[in-house]
Amino acid sequence: MMMKNLTPGEAPQENLPASLTLFIDDLKNRFGQSGDIIYRELQLGAIPSVMVYIEGMGDPRYLIEAIHADMPLFMNLPDQRPEERMKMLQELTITMGKVGEARTFQEVEKKLLSGNTIIFMDGTATSLYVGTETLKQRGVEEASSQSVVRGPREGFTESLRENTALVRRRIQSPKLRLEERTVGEHTNTQLAVMYMEGLCDVDVLNELRRRLDGIKLDSVLESNYIEEMIQDHRYSPFPTVYNSERPDVIASAILEGRIAIFLEGTPFVLVVPALFVQLFQSSEDYYQRWDFASLVRLLRYLCFGIALLTPSLYIAITTFHQEMLPTNLLTSLIGQREGVPFPAFIEALIMEITFEILREAGIRLPKSIGQSVSIVGTLVIGQAAVEAGLVSAAMVIVVSMTAIANFALPAFNIGISVRILRFGLMGIAASFGLYGMIIGMIIIGLHLCSLQSMGVPYMTSFAPIRWRSQKDALLRLSRHSMKKYLTKSKT
Repeated sequence: MMMKNLTPGEAPQENLPASLTLFIDDLKNRFGQSGDIIYRELQLGAIPSVMVYIEGMGDPRYLIEAIHADMPLFMNLPDQRPEERMKMLQELTITMGKVGEARTFQEVEKKLLSGNTIIFMDGTATSLYVGTETLKQRGVEEASSQSVVRGPREGFTESLRENTALVRRRIQSPKLRLEERTVGEHTNTQLAVMYMEGLCDVDVLNELRRRLDGIKLDSVLESNYIEEMIQDHRYSPFPTVYNSERPDVIASAILEGRIAIFLEGTPFVLVVPALFVQLFQSSEDYYQRWDFASLVRLLRYLCFGIALLTPSLYIAITTFHQEMLPTNLLTSLIGQREGVPFPAFIEALIMEITFEILREAGIRLPKSIGQSVSIVGTLVIGQAAVEAGLVSAAMVIVVSMTAIANFALPAFNIGISVRILRFGLMGIAASFGLYGMIIGMIIIGLHLCSLQSMGVPYMTSFAPIRWRSQKDALLRLSRHSMKKYLTKSKT
């Protein structure tokens, strides 16, 4: 078998044989006699040929009809060479879909596994691939993880081409660029990078290309595989890569100068660079009045503080700083905790872990009963725990407030970060009181200020302060007062 000269690190490319029998035998050996790969042998005039496709991924019916319609033409050209007949087949017979040449077994494998149909003629050392992909995909539905009251109802699907088309429909500009590559040694997953030329920071784009080119994985099945490989700080609890399944969110991010990363097989699209303020913004902020959107955005920051600090604040005050409470409230709390056998920290830990178990159980259960079980389980367990004297009623209220505030955050991954940090702050509060909480918050603030996303400071708009960005940071001012600004500066 002939092989071309290789560059260092390049896999050998095995050229196709000129014999039909050798081609079919070699291809069957490569795919291990798989039953879903169809080999349909046919005669193109006097030349034996074969049509190969994967059942369920490719549908060559229109191709067969086109060849059958031109069969008299092939029969009337008995002396035509196979190369000339292949060219005629490519230029005259196949008039629909994409068509190209595959000259090596590696190219044939890639095209075949992508749903294309392969045509090979005896006497040639090349083959044709014809786009006949028919893999069924889930239709465009409403995004389940980022629902809105007012705004588009479209959400991404598992089809990369359909997802990029949803964004192109919103950004009808020739400056919208799309770069493609393949990741995963065994999965050969298609990946696309989309950005706006002239708005995107070239340094950020080059850095992203370098990181994507450095990915060496056997399989890539979901966008988190890519997220973990390109993020700046792998051990930070805060996400430095944003993700969304809403086309309007991705289109808006691209128009702000960010870069979107699409992956075949997942409805979640990655966005870099990701900023801390972005995690508190919702697409609905721009579909409502500016004053209402600003109020809701401030409410989200408040919910972030409640979800992060409420349990540790309760533990610190009831354990070390009872003098901070009004007398009536202190008396009520003492009465509630009179029969509780555990300190406040253990009490909070039990309730938090119980709620996390109920949350996970509600997600894994079937949708028809999951929500009911989680609600009923929370009410029954909370009431029973209070009546049994295992926890106080105030602790149930604190944990419930914390959980509800956590759900109010628009980005799911920032909610996970809060859940992780909350347990650490609870332990510090149980050991050192409010002083420990303050130290913990300072450490979190310093950590946030040290983070970067593709070289862009994570706390941009706040640290370093950018006054132009304040029009869409804590508040969302009216469109008359907002000016176009980009988030591509590294300063």
